[in-house]
Amino acid sequence: MKTLLRPRTAVAALLLALASSSAMAATSEAQQEANRKAVLAFYDKGLNQKDADAALVYVGNRYVQHNPGAADGPEGFRKFIGFLREKFPNSHSEIKRSFVDGDYVILHVHAVREPGTRGNAIIDIFKLEDGKIVEHWDVVQPVPENPANSNTMF
Repeated sequence: MKTLLRPRTAVAALLLALASSSAMAATSEAQQEANRKAVLAFYDKGLNQKDADAALVYVGNRYVQHNPGAADGPEGFRKFIGFLREKFPNSHSEIKRSFVDGDYVILHVHAVREPGTRGNAIIDIFKLEDGKIVEHWDVVQPVPENPANSNTMF
């Protein structure tokens, strides 16, 4: 025996489904913005303020590093920040743009290790789980003195 929904019941079910879908989308957008804010804070505290402990508040219980020159985990990050603090105390990274796609946050960065130099163009990719950073990839390209075109890298 088939059960047929009455028109009002069908409309109510449809409205409930749409409201639920809308609430999930809003949560997703809110979570994406929270992910962006977490990565921006992590980046500023770690790379600009050179405070590894303050930055690591935004890292999950694992931190997988895909840059072959950096070690995994919080200790690998602390070592990198210690290197920056010792060798390049005046380094600064300016985030030109950020993008969020679900659990991924992508930054387009102009990083200058020594003031007065051209620095590097960097794309950083972070994966988050439950609002915490758990993985990192990056691609680094020096800003050339004599580019082949007049376009800016930023």
